[in-house]
Amino acid sequence: MNSEEPRSFEEKLERIDAIVRELEGNVKLDRAIELFKEGKTLVAQCEALLKSSQEQIDAAMGPSTGGAT
Repeated sequence: MNSEEPRSFEEKLERIDAIVRELEGNVKLDRAIELFKEGKTLVAQCEALLKSSQEQIDAAMGPSTGGAT
């Protein structure tokens, strides 16, 4: 992986896109495996971020604790 790991969701997506582009080219098997592992890790991280975001949205959209009836 790069010396600086992508931190934000958007940076992770950009890195995944770069990995896909590199894998579409002529890549040696060892490098392809390395890239695949990195991509799989980044995808899992993105999925976790999306799940967390969805939970936050669901909580914010839930029933309010007060208000008019």
